[in-house]
Amino acid sequence: MKRRDWIKLNGFGMASFFLSIHGKKSLLINKNYPEISSIDFGKDFLWGAACASYQVEGAWNIDGKGPSIWDSFTHKKGKIHQGDNGNTATDFYHRYAEDIALLKSMNFKVFRFSISWSRIFPSGTGEINQKGVEFYHKVIDECIKNNIEPWITLYHWDLPQALEDKGGWTNREILDWFKEYVSFCTLEYGAKVKNWMVMNEPAAFVGLGYMLGYHAPGKKGPYKFLKATHHACLAMADGGRMIRKNITDANIGTTFSCSHIDPYRDGPTNAYKDLGAVKRMDALLNRLYIEPSLGLGYPIDGLPALKRIHRYFEPGDEERLKFKFDFIGLQNYFRVVAKKSIFPPFLWSKQISAEKRGVPMNEMNFEVYPEGIYSVIKQFSKYNIDNIIITENGVCYKDFIQNGKIHDHERIAFFKAYLAQVLKAKKEGAPVSGYFVWSLTDNFEWSEGYEPRFGLIHVDFNTQKRTIKDSGLWFKKFLLHK
Repeated sequence: MKRRDWIKLNGFGMASFFLSIHGKKSLLINKNYPEISSIDFGKDFLWGAACASYQVEGAWNIDGKGPSIWDSFTHKKGKIHQGDNGNTATDFYHRYAEDIALLKSMNFKVFRFSISWSRIFPSGTGEINQKGVEFYHKVIDECIKNNIEPWITLYHWDLPQALEDKGGWTNREILDWFKEYVSFCTLEYGAKVKNWMVMNEPAAFVGLGYMLGYHAPGKKGPYKFLKATHHACLAMADGGRMIRKNITDANIGTTFSCSHIDPYRDGPTNAYKDLGAVKRMDALLNRLYIEPSLGLGYPIDGLPALKRIHRYFEPGDEERLKFKFDFIGLQNYFRVVAKKSIFPPFLWSKQISAEKRGVPMNEMNFEVYPEGIYSVIKQFSKYNIDNIIITENGVCYKDFIQNGKIHDHERIAFFKAYLAQVLKAKKEGAPVSGYFVWSLTDNFEWSEGYEPRFGLIHVDFNTQKRTIKDSGLWFKKFLLHK
C-alpha cells in the first residue's frame, strides 16, 4: 500500500510530516449516503481483508528466516519514523490463529496475505527453510478450518537481502531467482490454495525503492528505476506462467496501485495547460506496469522518457512481457492533481498536495476522494480484463480507546462512501467482483512506522492486545447476510 513517501514519487513534494489536520479530515461523516447492503453486490462477490508479511509477522530472525531488504533498511538510522522497525510488528507469526478467528468473527470469507521470500529461501535461492515452509502451511490450514479462503501474494516488497546484495531488481538474474521461488511456493501450497497474486504494487516498490530511495533498498536514479521496472514486468509475466504450469485450476492475478488524476487548473482556458502533466502522471502511475502484460508495450506515448527502457530489452522480451491474468487487483487510496512543471525532467509534472488544496485528508495527508475509486475501475475496465478485484482500499485516522472501545466513525463513513462508488461501477457493467479491506489489523506502515493505523482491529503494540474497532463491527453487520 502506498505511504506518504509515494506522494514524493508522483508529486515530488509533500506536506509537513506530522501536520495537525484535525478538522480537515474526511468530513464524510457529515454526509448522507444511500443505504447499501452486501447483498446489493451479488451472492458471489468476494469480501476480504488483507495484510503483508513484513508488516505483520515479526519473528524477523528466528526459525531459520534470512534477512530481507526491509530488515536491513529499517535497522539503518533515520530511515523510519521514530526509528521503528518490523522486528515484532503485530507478532502474526505467533498470533495468526487469533487474527484469523477475528477475521471470521467479522464475517469475511477471504484472507489475503503474503509469503516472506526470505522465510522460505533464507539466501534467496537454494536451501529451503523447512520451518518457514511449515509456518505458511499452518496459516493456510487455519484459514481452511475457519471456512476462510486464503489468497496469497507472492511478492509484497520484502526481497531477500542476499539477492539485493547481487543487485536485486536491477539484476536480470532475478528472473531466474523469482521463478525458482514461485515454482516452489506453488508446488508446495497449490493443492490447498487456488488464488494467487504475483506481485503487490510494482510502481511503489520500484519507484520508491530504486528511483527515490525512500523505501528499501534505498537505491536512487532513473536508470536503476527503468531497469528494475523492466525486470519486475518480466517477472510478473514469468510468475503468472509458472503458476499456470504448476496449478492447473489456479486463479491468477497481480495488483496495481492506481489513482484518478485531474488537472490543477480548471476551466476551458486553463485546464489544457496541465493536460500534458495529467497524461504523464497517468502513464507513470496507472499504465506503466499493466500495459506490457496486455501486449500494449510501455506507455511511451504518455511518458516519452520511458523510451530509454528499451536499452534493457533482450530478444524475445516483447512476447515474454505478455500474460493473460485471470483477474487484476486495483488498489486505490487517493486522487492526484497534476500541474505542468519544468521539474523533475523525467516527468515535467508536479502534484499539488491535498494540504495545499484544502481538501479532506486522512492522517497521512492523502486526499479522501471516494469518486476516485469509481474512476479507476471505469478506466481499467476499458482494457481487455475479465475480472477486477479491489485488493486494497482503506484509510488511516487517529484512533482513541474509550472504555475499551474504538469509535472510528470517520473510517465507517469512508467505507460507506467508497463502497457506494464500487457498487455504482459494478451496476454500470464494470467487471468488479470483490473488495478487500486494507487492513485486517493495525500494522507496521513502512517508512511511517506504527503511527498510521489502517486496521479494522486495533493493536496495542506494547501488549499486542487486539480490539475490534467499530468499523470492524460495522462490517460484521454489513456482511451478516452475505
